[in-house]
Amino acid sequence: MHEMGIALQIIDIATSAIPAGAPAGCVRQVNIKVGKLSAVVPESLRFCFDIASRETALAGARLEIEEIPVTARCNGCGKHWSVTEPVFSCPACGCGDIRLLSGRELDVTSIEVTD
Repeated sequence: MHEMGIALQIIDIATSAIPAGAPAGCVRQVNIKVGKLSAVVPESLRFCFDIASRETALAGARLEIEEIPVTARCNGCGKHWSVTEPVFSCPACGCGDIRLLSGRELDVTSIEVTD
């Protein structure tokens, strides 16, 4: 389960971003973006985050996951579209020369702390 390794990395990133002198338990929520092609199961990641964050500065914090769809652009005709099936060719011209624009993200976007 690679979600545990990802959860540990998220905890490291978030912990390093906590302001100096902030009280324990001040992190309310960690927001991340996860692309559909990142091979991350959101519920598994939340479960791992909850377990791994116990007894850390993030204990009790919520992990909010925004799933990013797979989008592509055809290098032949320039069409942009959302990829919803495992077919990686342009729906307009059938060209297989495409560029993935989104769907592989795995980013910590923000950390919410209490006042």
